[in-house]
Amino acid sequence: MNAQRHVVIEESPHPESRHTAGARTATAEFLLHHCPWADLDAVLLVVSELVSNAVRHTAGWWRLHLTAGADTLVVQIEDSSPLPPVARPPSFSGEGGFGWHMVQRLAGRVEVCPQPYGKTVRATWMRSSAAAC
Repeated sequence: MNAQRHVVIEESPHPESRHTAGARTATAEFLLHHCPWADLDAVLLVVSELVSNAVRHTAGWWRLHLTAGADTLVVQIEDSSPLPPVARPPSFSGEGGFGWHMVQRLAGRVEVCPQPYGKTVRATWMRSSAAAC
């Protein structure tokens, strides 16, 4: 991976916060300035889903890291739960099951890394040669 050029970190406002707006706003601004080649809608959907999962499935905090290199974008969500995301069959009755599938399809690569405090979910996009112009 190329050298990290730009990093932004957004943290949960406080453990009881159920809002993901700050993460989406920080991501949109970051992409505008450092990764204009990235698909904004796809990245925002992934960030929204990963932060929503952290809010829904953990009892504690979450932290968003955005890192841009010359031809890479890395989105990482750290949270306090050691449990990895689980793919579930999608439910059209409102019980979810779409998010993890969506994350895996929209990001170029997705990894779940156990940490002493919980886990990190990392989504990586590579700049396409067509976008290099």
